[in-house]
Amino acid sequence: MIVTLTVHPSLDRTISIDAPLRVGEVQTATAVREDAGGKGINVARVLHAATVESLAVLPLDAGDPFGAALADADVEVRTVPVHGRTRANIAVTDPTGETTKINLPGVALAVDDLRAIIEVVVEVSRGAAWLVLAGSLAPGLPDDSYVRVIRAVRTRLGDDAPRIAVDTSGAALRAVVADGRPDLIKPNDEELADLLGAALPDAADLADAVHEAALALVPDTVGAALVTLGGDGAVLVSADGAWAASPPPTRVRSTVGAGDSSLAGFLIADSAGLDPATALVSAIRYGSAAAALEGTQAPGTSDLPTADIPVRRLHR
Repeated sequence: MIVTLTVHPSLDRTISIDAPLRVGEVQTATAVREDAGGKGINVARVLHAATVESLAVLPLDAGDPFGAALADADVEVRTVPVHGRTRANIAVTDPTGETTKINLPGVALAVDDLRAIIEVVVEVSRGAAWLVLAGSLAPGLPDDSYVRVIRAVRTRLGDDAPRIAVDTSGAALRAVVADGRPDLIKPNDEELADLLGAALPDAADLADAVHEAALALVPDTVGAALVTLGGDGAVLVSADGAWAASPPPTRVRSTVGAGDSSLAGFLIADSAGLDPATALVSAIRYGSAAAALEGTQAPGTSDLPTADIPVRRLHR
């Protein structure tokens, strides 16, 4: 079982246009789709498509139309009652895969809401393999909200607590790294630089720079870092070593949710007991598959690219 928590879910509207976005002009959309989104929900959808048992926890108003989109996503969910309507995120994608996103504000939550969410997460996480804390924090929640979740899960579940992966950014990620000791973080290269408060070090290529930067965190404050690099692939840094892998040739249709699919791909392989390099390859396959699909569709096993994905061991 893999449990995901999304405290700031969204209805993802993806609009496809047949030419590059022209600001200030009128353009006609060629297609539009809506998906129940939010990072943790996206991860759960990919896990479900791979027949990996998962449960998505999220706050939801009983009268929110988002519930219908969530039902269409066909994932097992556990909702925590709140008041307010789920936000909508808008993505405009052109034929080259260039994506422009507008993220709207979501339901504001209070500390009492966080306490209720923590109670549910603790309840459903007992004996799970992983707990994934993913996405931005809802308005009104303190920066250390994920730290509070981690502490409650580990304190109350002890040996039955799952390993914890965190995919967020900004102040929430800084708080987790400072006080949460997560087993895995999944930033992209820009989020990693922001986390460290400095540009990535000079290196022969981006993977080497990311490796050097991640060693400031791994393993002293985080167990491992899976750093996604978009078209340049991904890097995995753990206490056992570091690896880099590049994606296969991909016709990019939408990058929305690709990083979430990469994390899901890693967890699928890790939960199957595969080695770190193989788990990194799985992350690349799932991320590439997601980028080749429109909107925030969850890639299934039939969508995965079959081309060889080279992996190289990184050394300081």
